[in-house]
Amino acid sequence: MMPPVEPPATAWRLPAPTEADEHGLAGIGADLEPGTLLAAYRHGLFPMPFRKRQIGWWSPDPRGILPLDGLIVSRSLRASRRGFEIRMDTEFTGVMRRCGDPTRPHGWINDEFITAYTRLHELGWAHSVETWRDGRLVGGLYGVRIGGLFAGESKFHSVTDASKVAVVATVEWLLATGGQLFDVQWRTDHLASLGAVAISRVDYLRRLATAIGPPATSG
Repeated sequence: MMPPVEPPATAWRLPAPTEADEHGLAGIGADLEPGTLLAAYRHGLFPMPFRKRQIGWWSPDPRGILPLDGLIVSRSLRASRRGFEIRMDTEFTGVMRRCGDPTRPHGWINDEFITAYTRLHELGWAHSVETWRDGRLVGGLYGVRIGGLFAGESKFHSVTDASKVAVVATVEWLLATGGQLFDVQWRTDHLASLGAVAISRVDYLRRLATAIGPPATSG
């Protein structure tokens, strides 16, 4: 994997994560330029649309993470995995579009976000972990890698266990490449079944500082 290209620095002053309200919203505005996105992740923030037309910057408390040494792989999932082919970064935009399918509940990934993260992918910072079956993309996830941090953004599946297998493959990749922190934003029941836990914002920011280190690279 080639070293990532550092983009121009953001022109914006991003809010502090500790300024977030009870819903985790820390600020509204700015842009989705590569430099802004990287600054946000290094700062403990991530973007999601706010009221559809604005960009919100989020820092939930508690924060969901998947401890790399706490991954839970059931016997059935282990058996199911053998039916998938794992690929990485072969269909990044395709994974994003499937994650953003407007027919999915709570679908929020629009063309603006797809364009922005595809640019980040082209610079070497954003990655997709994909599950394929019989030559078809049937599951996957995407996120941002900065040093030891992988900030998972979204996942999808069209066949049973396809997204779970992608999560397992992501943990294995992180363990093999010096990863330290797998950020999943919020702890959901689906992710909890794989070992995800909720930690305080203070704890997350401490782990983040250790994971990205100076200088930040994609690993």
